[in-house]
Amino acid sequence: MDAGITILGLTAGALTTLAFLPQMLKTYRSKSAKDVSSLMLITFCTGVFLWLVYGYFRKDVAVMLANSITLVLNLGIFYLKFRYK
Repeated sequence: MDAGITILGLTAGALTTLAFLPQMLKTYRSKSAKDVSSLMLITFCTGVFLWLVYGYFRKDVAVMLANSITLVLNLGIFYLKFRYK
């Protein structure tokens, strides 16, 4: 049962993490992120970081892995937003 729940968590994490890849690619290709809200990115990155800390304390690999990758992708979008300003 634990393996099934871990797989469920990893699958959910992969899907929600990969959802940001198209935005990052679009921002990179168009060299524009004017429609991406800075406040949303800051709020989301903060929340994802807190989930990462939570996963660390819970020793939950699925939560830590998904949120680590999500944080990197969103920090990438944040970087591109200011690079192409």
